[in-house]
Amino acid sequence: MRRLLAVLEVIFDTVLPLRDRSARTKARTADEIPLCPTVHELLQARITTLMDYRQSEVQDLIRSLKYDGSRYAAQLAAQLLADYLREEISSHRSFSQRKVLIIPVPLHSSRTRERGFNQIELVLKALPQEFRDGTLSTLMPGALLRIRKTEQQTRLHRSERLSNVAGAFAVFEATFVNKKRVFLIDDVTTTGATLVNAATPLRRAGAEVTLLALARA
Repeated sequence: MRRLLAVLEVIFDTVLPLRDRSARTKARTADEIPLCPTVHELLQARITTLMDYRQSEVQDLIRSLKYDGSRYAAQLAAQLLADYLREEISSHRSFSQRKVLIIPVPLHSSRTRERGFNQIELVLKALPQEFRDGTLSTLMPGALLRIRKTEQQTRLHRSERLSNVAGAFAVFEATFVNKKRVFLIDDVTTTGATLVNAATPLRRAGAEVTLLALARA
């Protein structure tokens, strides 16, 4: 029976039309996701994005992550992110001289319970082990907390987004991030408000922070 189900899954995945976003994403490889690493000046901060959300392949990938919690989408995004991080860490001497941390922008605990996952955390946990275990960097998903529940940024006017997330973040323990190089990573940025506000307590705790998002919407 299990073998029959496996055969049927192959048939469904390869023969039947792949219409929904997760199915389309599952049919793609990392090479088919268009990359365009770009540095944006947003709210007087430099934010690097890896992809353009206007591309249909990128929309499918991000939506599969955000709304479906797709593990395959997380693995694809992690592969793309790993290539970028490896080059950044190896090409900048300052990264080799200080411990590098990878920190996801957190959801509020109530939002995580409601959704069941934090999409960017799924991506970071799918990174190769060398980015998680301290070889190249250390993954620290609990180092930054969202201490205040906020409205979803996508529902707000651009002018409201900055105040919505102001003061919404705090570090768990300042000594964990003091004098560390931090990649603070989110799935999507538009105005930069979330990343900029999330970086504030990290910098106050003594971290040197690089802001990064998978895509710009």
